[in-house]
Parts: sequence; structure tokens; C-alpha cells
Amino acid sequence: MTPAPSNNPAMPTTRSAGVCLHITSLPGDYGIGEIGAAARKFVDSMATMGLSVWQFLPLGPTAYGDSPYQPLSTFAGNEMLVDIGDLIQNKLLDEDEVAELTTLPRQHVDYGALIPIKHRLLNLAASRFEKTVGDKTLENFRHFLARNDKQWLHDYALFRILKTRHGERPWPEWRPEFVHRDPAALAQVEQREADQIQAIKIIQYLFFEQWSKLRDYAHSRGVILFGDMPICIALDSSDAWASRDMLRLDDEGNPDCVAGVPPDYFSEDGQLWGNPLYDWNQHAATGYAWWVERLKATAELADLVRIDHFRGFESYWSIPAESETARTGAWEPGPGDAIFDAMKDALGALPIVAENLGVITPEVESLRSRHDIPGMFVLQFDVCDDDVTLDDVVDNSVCYTGTHDNDTTIGWFHGSPDDIRTEDEIRRAQHCVLEVTGGSPETVHTDLIRTAFSTRARIAIAPMQDYLGLGSEARINTPGTTGGNWQWRMLDTQLTPEVCDNIAALVTASGRSPSN
Repeated sequence: MTPAPSNNPAMPTTRSAGVCLHITSLPGDYGIGEIGAAARKFVDSMATMGLSVWQFLPLGPTAYGDSPYQPLSTFAGNEMLVDIGDLIQNKLLDEDEVAELTTLPRQHVDYGALIPIKHRLLNLAASRFEKTVGDKTLENFRHFLARNDKQWLHDYALFRILKTRHGERPWPEWRPEFVHRDPAALAQVEQREADQIQAIKIIQYLFFEQWSKLRDYAHSRGVILFGDMPICIALDSSDAWASRDMLRLDDEGNPDCVAGVPPDYFSEDGQLWGNPLYDWNQHAATGYAWWVERLKATAELADLVRIDHFRGFESYWSIPAESETARTGAWEPGPGDAIFDAMKDALGALPIVAENLGVITPEVESLRSRHDIPGMFVLQFDVCDDDVTLDDVVDNSVCYTGTHDNDTTIGWFHGSPDDIRTEDEIRRAQHCVLEVTGGSPETVHTDLIRTAFSTRARIAIAPMQDYLGLGSEARINTPGTTGGNWQWRMLDTQLTPEVCDNIAALVTASGRSPSN
């Protein structure tokens, strides 16, 4: 039986088509995708193609492995995404000063080269901000401080300064007075580093102002922004440093157990994420106030939010901190209904989608269903699953060809050197996808997109790499690995008028065009 349509106000009212493309993967001149002109141009391209949902990955500032799923703050924006062209237009930088960025690769992000250059330029822009911008912008900046400084911004600025002082080491390895947030020691830093603290706050303001303009522009073109929120936070984050009582940490900031998942499709040893676990009793005692603020802040950036690893709210894989793999973990109970009841009481209907992949039990699905939260179907998994058919893809769901954690459809179909599947498993996948789609090896990426579009799912999404017909060289992430991820970028020359026309034809033929 097909469930009733979702009551989620953020879900489209009709069947829609979308694309998954992280901001870093946008084309542009300055070494990384940015949230200004290139993002608005992509929104225009989406409108031309009939795509009305843009899904991207978490937007927080990255550190270890450049992963957006290990941000330095759950509230801050990634300063590497700040649009350089906008800063030039507002006379905070000039063309000559940013020339070094234009020498960086366009086909991938070279984080090692990019980060020091862009940090220097952003600090330069921040140093000019208060003398260059007009009174209205200064007033807006003061309002930004009033809304965010006590909640997260000031702690984030202190955290970034202290992290730099300590050679970018994680905060449990800092000097004891800073690990324990000694008030006198922090006051001394605030006095000595007042200019740099202000610079960090200005850069955050620039990020959120630019993002606000992008969101308004997307809405003007009929595009829904679909964000992503990791269930866990990083140990090496300002959140953990400033609010460690919400985590299972000892006095020195060390976790007793860490998060991950048991062995699965992606890794025979499971995935040892290393994130600290929440002290759910403490969260319950506060009425889940931190979670309310977290979802509220995320919903200000995106219309719809995917919560990564939703099953952790029902039960989560707890791994002893000293373990070398995730095999030694055990399931522990999560907060269940209580956290969603608290968020709904505070915020109303929740604009979230559950990432319900992996080891999913009836209890997890029941939790999701009780709160009318859409789930996910991923065809790269489901075409070979004897327990799932296309008829099982319900209205209240999002259907994907693959996600950012999968290989591209072409790479998955043919297999790649780092594929953990056996030759027999790859051949079976090839047989299954051709049988389900009725297509051919040469057109498998388009055939799988057409199949996703044919389902009842309210939203059907393909990664940009699948629309472009790219192979494993364009994969953006391989779970369980730490090198070479999050680097792929699209080139302007790849999104040709012919490609746009072909995508528009697919959308129209499936009845997912915004005009339908």
C-alpha cells in the first residue's frame, strides 16, 4: 500500500527532478567552487534543464581530510566558499591581489595550495571591511553579531585562533588552560587577538550574506535548496570544545567510545568515523535545545535538509575509542521519538529527509514513519536487492541513481580499481541494471536517470557526474578512505547546450518539469 503523501512543507507538491552537486565542485576561476556568480549561473542552468532541487553537502568549515562531514563548526560557514568576485566588486580586494588563485587547477580542488592563499586574501578583505563598506552593511554586520555572537560565533573565532596557535592540533592536545577554557587565559587571548577575532567574524558575515543572496536567487528561479546535516559532530570542533557536556568525553576531552558503522557494502571492516558520541541524557535534560538550534540554523540555509545516518537516532554503533576498526562495536539506543517531538514543538513541521541506508531495522523505519519523514532509495543498491522493486519507491521519498558516497553510475557499472565488489558481484550488478532499465552499457547512466525519474518518488536526483556521463575519475568520495576525496570539479565546457537539452528532455518526458 502506498503511504499518504508527505505533510512535510518543504517537499515539492509535485514530482520533481534534481541534481546533487556540492558547492566546491562548481566551475570558476579561483581554485574552488564558490557561492556567488558561478552558483547563480548554475541555478540558471538548472532552470533551463527543468531541475528544481539542488542538493549539496554540508557547508561547514573543513579540516581533516577536507571532509564536509567533519566540520570545525556545525554553525559556521566554510570560508573557502566565499565568492572572490563579490569581494572584488565591493572593493575589498582587487584583481591583481587575487591573481595567484587563478593559477590553481580548474578540474579539481588543490586544497593544500588553495587554503593558505585564500585565507590570506580573506583576512586582507576583512581588514578593509569596516572602512570600505557603507553604513547599511555595517548595520547588517552588527545585527549578525547580535544574533550569533553569544550562541556560537565568538567561541568559533577563539577556537580557530587557538587551533592555529597550537599548530592546528586537535583541542584535547592544546595547553591545559585552553583545553579547560580557563577564563583568565581566554580573556588574555581575546585582548591580544582582538583584530583577528573581528576578522573571523567579518568573514563569517560575508559567507552568510552571500549565501542569503544565493538562496533568494534560487527561489526566484523556482529552485529548492536541499542541504545536508551530519548526525555527528567532529571532536576537533568548536562545538565540542565549547559544549563538551553534551558529549561523552572525559575531563581531558577524550571520548570513551566513538561513532561509525558495522561492516557493509562500502567497507568490509565497517567505517570507523572517530566522532564522539552524544550524551543523550544531557540532551534530554535540556529539552534537546542544542538540536533545536542546530536544525533552525541549518534550515536558514536550506529549504530541505537530509540528516546523514538517521538510524543513529534509533540506535547507533558505539566503538571503543581504542579500536582499530569498526568491527568491535555494538548497538546502543538513541533518543528515539523524544528528539523529534522536541524539535517539532519548537520549530513546527520538520523540513528533513532521512538517510535511511545501510543496516536499517523495522524500528528505524517505524521511527521515521511516525514523524512523517521522507526516506531515500538509491538505485545502485536497489536494482540488485531482491527485496526491493521500483514499485516500492513510494511518493514520500527521494530516489537517487547514486549519492556522493557512490561511484558514478558508469564507474559502478564497469567497476574500478578500488571497487570492493568481486567480479561476480559486478557482473550481477550489470545484469540487474540492464534488466531493470531495459537499456544498454553505452547509455547506462542516462537509463538509470530515466528509471529514477519514472518512480513515484516526490524527488528524483542524480549526481551531476551521472548527467554528464562521467566515469570513476569524477568520483567525489570513497568512504573509508582519507585521501583524494572532495576534489572533483565540473568545467564550464562540460555543461554544454546539448547536455542541457538532453536533461530537459528527460525531465519533461518523466512528467517532472516544474511546469507540469
